[in-house]
Amino acid sequence: MKPDLEDQAASAEGPWEECFELAVQLALRAGQIIRKALSEEKQVSTKTSAADLVTETDHLVEDLIISEMQKRFPSHRFIAEEAAAAGAKCVLTPSPTWIIDPIDGTCNFVHRFPTVAVSIGFAVNQEVRDPRRPGPCPSGPGAPVQLEFGVIYHCTEERLYTGRRGRGAFCNGQRLQVSGETDLSKALVLTEIGPKRDPATLKLFLSNMERLLHAKAHGVRVIGSSTLALCLLASGAADAYYQFGLHCWDLAAATVIIREAGGIVMDTSGGPLDLMSCRVVAAGTREMATLIAQALQTINYGRDDEK
Repeated sequence: MKPDLEDQAASAEGPWEECFELAVQLALRAGQIIRKALSEEKQVSTKTSAADLVTETDHLVEDLIISEMQKRFPSHRFIAEEAAAAGAKCVLTPSPTWIIDPIDGTCNFVHRFPTVAVSIGFAVNQEVRDPRRPGPCPSGPGAPVQLEFGVIYHCTEERLYTGRRGRGAFCNGQRLQVSGETDLSKALVLTEIGPKRDPATLKLFLSNMERLLHAKAHGVRVIGSSTLALCLLASGAADAYYQFGLHCWDLAAATVIIREAGGIVMDTSGGPLDLMSCRVVAAGTREMATLIAQALQTINYGRDDEK
């Protein structure tokens, strides 16, 4: 089924309607570029590790999205994966800020494995983190953190996931609803490996997976795209997700979609979500999210806003 742009854009009434509509249009345009490039030869480079890949299409899509947004909204700010890799700071301010992953699942894209997506999140009224005060920025009800909407486009399956704060989450016009599962022994859990592959990190990663399997989770899955894994959670196809090494551009759009589908997104410590912390637990219920968080050992990836 192809995305019904009119239906989803119509649900975007409010102060950020024009921004939402532009995000949908650009995600669909980017998806066309990615679908075409998927079967073509690629120029592949590495970033932080041999498993952290980037292609010319990542740069092309990111440049397209940002340039079109700057034309329409010249006062807005941007956080984008490839710009950050080139040294741009990941800074959230009170200004409207676009948080962009041009291709989530670049390793999949390189290998022509079709689980790839474009992710565009939008934040406003973000409290600036005070480095003198440890811990995450305040989040949740009543806090100044406002992720207004998220748009994620599964390029090969032409599935458009959208969520807007207070207005629900949808896939191709169909409302999304998370699983209500609270029992870890009945759960399907999703995760991603992350780019660090040193022996100590791999040991912790495998140990976390082993802990969940010992708790008799039905299964643990890795699909190579964190944003699409989180969308599967929002749709009720999985019960929980966790990851260390997840960046703000992987998480911003998906957080809105999961919350609007009735789910929970929080820190692996069990506290409120900190978008810059490079760690997350998400689930359909708070009970499930808490069980997952309690089972995990921390893998330190630092913070996006301190790199």
